[in-house]
Amino acid sequence: MIMVYMGGHVSGGHYNPAVSFAVLLRGKMASAGEFVGYVVSQLLGAIVAALVVYNVTGKTFAPAPAETASVTSALLIEVLFTLALALVVLNSAASAKTHGNSFYGIAIGFTIVVAAAAGGPISGGAFNPAVGTGAILVNASLGGGTWANLWLYLVGPLTGGAIAAWIFGLQEREPVQLHAEPSRTPESRPA
Repeated sequence: MIMVYMGGHVSGGHYNPAVSFAVLLRGKMASAGEFVGYVVSQLLGAIVAALVVYNVTGKTFAPAPAETASVTSALLIEVLFTLALALVVLNSAASAKTHGNSFYGIAIGFTIVVAAAAGGPISGGAFNPAVGTGAILVNASLGGGTWANLWLYLVGPLTGGAIAAWIFGLQEREPVQLHAEPSRTPESRPA
């Protein structure tokens, strides 16, 4: 939540490639090049963060599903909570209907808290392709870890972001007029 408020006015608070993907799909980003720039920055930031953790603690880490979780349930958790996160971002920070609000950071932050608490113990709780990639890359390179779960933290969040963009498109479209508006002037009647 703090980082959203800190960087929201600078970069739009783009910390998650899946959310940036949803923003791109909704046409709220200038170009695909801008998206690529954000993703490169997000990946580099995640790698640096994982390296800092390694240098401070002497240990690596990587998200992983619970041993009791099926691949399907872990993937669904990543899709659903990333969908929720991206939809909250689109509705609170990228919609003309909520432009200028001051609650966007709280809404986004609490979505992440709920996702981590409810879904983290099942899927490993990345909900962010950069976080999954950075941690897994450093763990595999320096800690003897595996790349086996990387696909889960790419496919799940990006799918969730794409679905969120589609739902947001439905929410933001112009209302469909089902019946013709009644005439505002009385009909002329034959004499």
